[in-house]
Amino acid sequence: MNERIKKLIDGLALHLQGKEKPLKLSLLTFFSKGHLLIEDLPGLGKTTLAIALAKCLGLSFGRIQCTSDLLPTDITGISVYDKNLGYFNFQPGPIFNNVVLCDEINRAPPKTQSALLEAMEEKQVTVDGKTHKLPRPFCVIATQNPLEQFGTFPLPDSQLDRFAIKISIGYPEEKDEKEILRVGPKRDEISNIEPLIEKEEIQKIQEEIEKGVYVSEKILNYVLSIVSATRRHDYLYVGLSTRGALTIVSTAKTNAFFHGRDFVIPEDIKELAEYVIPHRLLFRAEYENIDKKEFVRSLIEEIPLPL
Repeated sequence: MNERIKKLIDGLALHLQGKEKPLKLSLLTFFSKGHLLIEDLPGLGKTTLAIALAKCLGLSFGRIQCTSDLLPTDITGISVYDKNLGYFNFQPGPIFNNVVLCDEINRAPPKTQSALLEAMEEKQVTVDGKTHKLPRPFCVIATQNPLEQFGTFPLPDSQLDRFAIKISIGYPEEKDEKEILRVGPKRDEISNIEPLIEKEEIQKIQEEIEKGVYVSEKILNYVLSIVSATRRHDYLYVGLSTRGALTIVSTAKTNAFFHGRDFVIPEDIKELAEYVIPHRLLFRAEYENIDKKEFVRSLIEEIPLPL
């Protein structure tokens, strides 16, 4: 594994026992310049993971606690009239941070959820007709409870498609949970994590991945074969979008970099398929309850590897 990435994962693992896989996927999403959706039960460390990620990267952190009465301006900010100066001053909202946690995103009403669309896609927000650029790097980490439906608003497909990766954290192993019980919650410790990397280094790594990791024509054809298979499958109403195809490529490049390579191989795509693809697919009603990750794994296995 790339030494710089290993340092980050090892540093975070000291504070988040038993969460190495979610940590790696979170970092992979971040360095792919993507956004992360965490769907899991309450109390498993979703919020803690987001805070720890921002702290270890030395980036600014904003938290949005989504509720049914949350307004778009509670996210983007608002223009306030200054009577002394005689004009409106823009007061930035929590979206103006490097890492933004949208806790229980499906509790926010659709109008408020839509305030995130421009930010996630174009890294900017428009308020009162004026466009404001967001800080770079920028990453939205959203959480939602997969079981509780009362008082929630399901994310529209257009918004799901803007999340590069969707993960769950899951229950910790017994030995890890025992250690958590022994030492108790680490809220203060998480809040005081020292940065493990400089912001300039983060941007340098992102640029190395974007410009320095090679994707061959054969790999591009392999990605297109996967995309085509989802679009013509009998189980699906809607297959992968072009944005989804671009995300497969960008996350595969980051995965290759994490593994210490400057070129993508099919395994980089196969390893991430169950996290990048399922939430972008719309299944027909009779197949809605199948295991979507297993479906994607089976679909990928049926596609010939590039020679």
